[in-house]
Amino acid sequence: MEKMSGIELFAHIAQQGSLVAAGRQFGISASAAGKGLARLEARLGARLVQRSTRRLTLTTAGEQYLQRCLRILDEVEAAERELQQGQAAPRGRLKVGLPHECGVLAPHLAGFMQSYPEIELDLDYSDRLVDVIGEGFDVVIRGGEPGDSRLSARRLGAYRMRLVAAPAYFARCGEPASPADLARHRCLHYRYPRSGKLAPWPLTGVDAQTLPVNACGNTGDALIQLAEQGAGIACLPDFTVRRQLAEGRLQALPEAWAERSGTLYLLWPGAPYLPPRLRAFIDFFAERGFPGG
Repeated sequence: MEKMSGIELFAHIAQQGSLVAAGRQFGISASAAGKGLARLEARLGARLVQRSTRRLTLTTAGEQYLQRCLRILDEVEAAERELQQGQAAPRGRLKVGLPHECGVLAPHLAGFMQSYPEIELDLDYSDRLVDVIGEGFDVVIRGGEPGDSRLSARRLGAYRMRLVAAPAYFARCGEPASPADLARHRCLHYRYPRSGKLAPWPLTGVDAQTLPVNACGNTGDALIQLAEQGAGIACLPDFTVRRQLAEGRLQALPEAWAERSGTLYLLWPGAPYLPPRLRAFIDFFAERGFPGG
């Protein structure tokens, strides 16, 4: 306790440049502040402050020691704040960004709301690459490796790309026997919302640029609906078409034809501590993982 009080007193003296001002903040006299500083210097065996009639200035050793002291005090403050917040039930608004076709997470979201009724979820479904910090998101779920060093990440699960079409389409146009046969079929492409470029199909042994573009859309949901109506073949993440495949509304081509897989992550702004509502959301979803991932 004496060490901590000495560190805190020294930090006040260094920042105020005055024993009187530091003592006032500490609730003691200037004389007592000076004695406390002297005891600290004696314990350390080093002069931390140069005293003059106008102002106190730090020695080289004092400058180095101050930086360490400030880090220690910041950690103590963060730990106390986190503990105080953690003792209260998580509550408040949480802005969450999710992929547009991520209905597979609906049971998890409903379960989270039941477990934490005082947290208000503001759900933003979008396929675009959002600015997590600039747009005020608390947490987002996105595919691909995290590329922003300002964000913290936690793996949620994995997915694969699948080539799918309606059974009626295959009945009418025939089922391709190999990836090369796709060049003779009607292909439905995903267009990136920000760049406007078409997402390449990760085909095994085939140049995806040779594929026809019969339609393109900037949401997977649009492509799913076209595929269900027999308009052509689409290449989509498996989690977006899992229900349609299970119900027989879509049929998948061999999994090995699409060689790319990916990973879904929880991403949130990096910070020394997390609000209880955000910590609850991250832990809840990370424990359950991504359905099928």
